[in-house]
Amino acid sequence: MKDTANIKDQSMQVKGVLLNFNKPLTMGVLNITGDSFYAGSRNAFKEQYLPKALKMAAEGADILDIGAYSTRPGANEVDELTEIKKLTEAISIIRGALPGMIISADTFRASVAREAVAAGADIINDIGGGTLDDQMFETVAALRVPYILMHMRGNPQTMNSKAVYADLVGEIVFELSEKVNRLHELGVADIIIDPGFGFAKTALQNFELLKRLDELSIFNAPILAGLSRKSMIWRTLKITPDEALNGTTALNMVALMNGAKILRVHDVKEASEAIQLWEVYKG
Repeated sequence: MKDTANIKDQSMQVKGVLLNFNKPLTMGVLNITGDSFYAGSRNAFKEQYLPKALKMAAEGADILDIGAYSTRPGANEVDELTEIKKLTEAISIIRGALPGMIISADTFRASVAREAVAAGADIINDIGGGTLDDQMFETVAALRVPYILMHMRGNPQTMNSKAVYADLVGEIVFELSEKVNRLHELGVADIIIDPGFGFAKTALQNFELLKRLDELSIFNAPILAGLSRKSMIWRTLKITPDEALNGTTALNMVALMNGAKILRVHDVKEASEAIQLWEVYKG
């Protein structure tokens, strides 16, 4: 187990309340699209949004991450107006039923981020890390909401060709550092770091990144691990995404041991149980 005792206590303002990361949090994935890589996470119809959100809340979700644009390689394009309509509709429905739930809007478009926050979102989760929309950083600064900064190169259509590194973690830290500095200059104080498992990284690079996850503590920001049912699991085990829950739980525990403060998952109950066991184990 890596020594993560030197990682400072972390907290941030969300919904006017201090959110503490002393205990890791569970982020439930709510894809309001029929195009997700994992069939079990597809919620293409409005009638599916609330039951899924309520189920995740009951299972222990601290945050719900709602997205209307699939970013899997080869995914269909979603136009801006459609993304806004679907995302804001889902946020409004879920916010009405779960007023105290922290909601994250999963989008790389600044215009969508603005509308999502107006509809009730509390956090912006940008898989592009500001590279897919040059207005995103300024928009998040103006909105004054926490921002999840993910590492990726290229876009979902080109990222696989850009998984070339001389020093994997060193280059990720360098590329994220430039963006963190820019965000701080704009006045964005609350940043969550997502190293971007599966985004411009091969399976072996993903495992190296997981092994060295604690090196991202240099940012003194909460680290989000998005490993749930990803190809690094099911391709390695020669199974399908539908069969990758056990592997996900195994790697989530490794992520917790190496400093992850948020687990972004499709299966909230299992992740919450892993966190509960981790808390007892570390004492």
